Amino acid sequence: MEDAGSLLVIVDAANVVGSVPDGWWRDRRGAAERLRDHLAAQGVPGHEGPVEIVLVVEGAARGVEPVPGVRVAAAPGSGDDHMVALVAEAGDRPVLVVTADRELRRRVEELGADVAGPRAVRPAPRRG
Repeated sequence: MEDAGSLLVIVDAANVVGSVPDGWWRDRRGAAERLRDHLAAQGVPGHEGPVEIVLVVEGAARGVEPVPGVRVAAAPGSGDDHMVALVAEAGDRPVLVVTADRELRRRVEELGADVAGPRAVRPAPRRG
């Protein structure tokens, strides 16, 4: 965990990866790793200063390892439930959740988190 004053950015890996039909379904773990690497290199556009990025993975992407700049949290069950728990654990810390999932958005907003869609962090689509 980083400084309590830094922005915590929780990224819904499955939702962001799934937002572009670029063949991600053939290699879910590889798609999550590409997103992780993009986040490590690019950060979160529009958010300067200290940012802690947590990439939440589930299912076939559970084996994705962290890299400097991106912590990977493997959801033990539902990815949505795990993200809600991370928001709840953040307390008064500022939190941004990146997802397009309407129900997840509603749940984390009730806890005080801000929400952005996948385009906020999504890399350019791969072909093939």
